[in-house]
Amino acid sequence: MANSGTGLPEAQAEDVVRVVRRVFGADVVGAYLHGSAVLDGLRPSSDVDVLAVLRRRTTTGERRALVDALLEISGAGDAGAGGARPVELTVVVQGDVRPWRYPPRCEFQYGEWLRAEYERGGTPGPGESPDLAPLITMVLLGDAPLYGPPPAAALDAVPHEDLRRGIAAGVPELLAELADDTRNVVLTLARVWRTLATGEIGSKDAAADWALARLPAEHRPVLVRARAGYLGAERERWDDLLPRLRPYAEYVAAAIERLISGRLRTGGRTRSRGLDRCP
Repeated sequence: MANSGTGLPEAQAEDVVRVVRRVFGADVVGAYLHGSAVLDGLRPSSDVDVLAVLRRRTTTGERRALVDALLEISGAGDAGAGGARPVELTVVVQGDVRPWRYPPRCEFQYGEWLRAEYERGGTPGPGESPDLAPLITMVLLGDAPLYGPPPAAALDAVPHEDLRRGIAAGVPELLAELADDTRNVVLTLARVWRTLATGEIGSKDAAADWALARLPAEHRPVLVRARAGYLGAERERWDDLLPRLRPYAEYVAAAIERLISGRLRTGGRTRSRGLDRCP
């Protein structure tokens, strides 16, 4: 695993896998690293992202056991000097994603943005999750098993049109979270834009570099600030850029919408370079 930030991501990933295997035993098909660790390397604010594939559905008690254990493993914010990174664990049932179908079903997901809810007793449950399309695509591209067979032996490739649908489906939720999760939303919108335009899935800072060359001057300071915070070059602050946040988000969302609409008008016949390499 690449480690360009702080914290101990290898140990955390192994801890996550141990928790999953303790809760589900022989029903674990495999566990796979994805996200920044398999793209361009972990950044100071990167999560440790793991996908676990199960043979069966989960119970409420099992999902709560995962939450309780992950609250201990996962860091509550950016990795400090030697501190724990935030963990994101996604669990799918193999029969829900192989053979592939859209929209896919997520069995469980833990993320630090919901820590307060977990600490109040909330337990994430199953549900449709279009975001699994890009997530599974990253798992297959990264080919980084933590336990079990290679991901291509456990998961089907995601059709390109379903990948585009899954990426675009998350945009309204991103816009709704702009005030609460500003840096992540600003960067993720840039990554969605780049992926839909080029077919390439890359890191958030690479997407920011791509988008900065295409943004009007008035929107660039927002993305520059988000990129710097993501890379640990400066502390996150938005007070001086608050009036520019929503215009930036709306501009990028409109660019995304134009790409989606154009795809529909051409009948979905264009090809993307990067994702043609999906296993």
